[in-house]
Amino acid sequence: MKSQNLVPLTISGDQLAGARLIRLLEEGHSAGIEMLKQLYPHTGRAFVIGITGPPGSGKSSLVNCLITEFRARKLRVAVVAIDPTSPISGGALLGDRIRMRRHIDDDGVFIRSMATRGQLGGLSATARETVLVFDAMGYEVVIIETVGVGQDEVEVAQFAHSTAVVSLPGMGDDVQAMKAGLLEVGDVFIVNKADLSGADEVVEQLEGMLHLANRSETDWQPPVLKTAAIKKEGIVELADAFWNHRQFLMDSGQFVSHNFEWEYQFFRQLVMEKAADRIFSIAQNTISFKTLIADLKARRIDPISAAEKMLAEFQVL
Repeated sequence: MKSQNLVPLTISGDQLAGARLIRLLEEGHSAGIEMLKQLYPHTGRAFVIGITGPPGSGKSSLVNCLITEFRARKLRVAVVAIDPTSPISGGALLGDRIRMRRHIDDDGVFIRSMATRGQLGGLSATARETVLVFDAMGYEVVIIETVGVGQDEVEVAQFAHSTAVVSLPGMGDDVQAMKAGLLEVGDVFIVNKADLSGADEVVEQLEGMLHLANRSETDWQPPVLKTAAIKKEGIVELADAFWNHRQFLMDSGQFVSHNFEWEYQFFRQLVMEKAADRIFSIAQNTISFKTLIADLKARRIDPISAAEKMLAEFQVL
């Protein structure tokens, strides 16, 4: 398959073309970047759902069930499954064929496992680009499943239209710790494995914390839902909650504004990356840069002052 054929094929929903393009983007290939530019006018429609929560909370099982439920509603679903990076190969430790095997033969489902490769935020470096490809391919729902949960892993909440925070019975103090970050960013709260004892107590704690949040009557009120993914219980209600939130975003104009905010942050990130690459590319062979690095190595200057000095030379400061 020639690279010049990838754009029209991707727009038509061809999974092989989409997979090839995503691979080019992962490798940082210039052809992939150029094709992503051409795909951009065909994006902005997909509803992006983020699923985050601690290891063992059943996120993958929930995603499996959501795929089945959304497919029953005649929606095309794509999944970005973020996995830890293998220290040997640098690739994802858990493959989508292992975790979501039953959806492989469904043309309305596209699942892509991606490695974090050391990225903070629980997302892969090319997760944003991958979502844009899925969007251009015509997938109405894109689900992002993150590695885990924590202070450094709430980036998905800034990225997804609707963020679900998964907890489970027996978390204890971990539920209290959510106040520091995830309670502020969650749009839907899920207590999975609700068939285990203690589920009602977790629901009560979460509802109590959410009640203390400073939300107006016109704001979205995050629901707390009980599910048992292995038993397929509570999945219909969960899918309804996501779709209700989508409708809320549409009615309030926040769906469009969210897309713009995401695009702005993506633009800002790219500018910073390209500017940094350009500065170092120009500076690395200069005497002043070599002197600065020597001073840094000898601890004659601190990293902050070194950065300020280098940026001042380029009239950035």
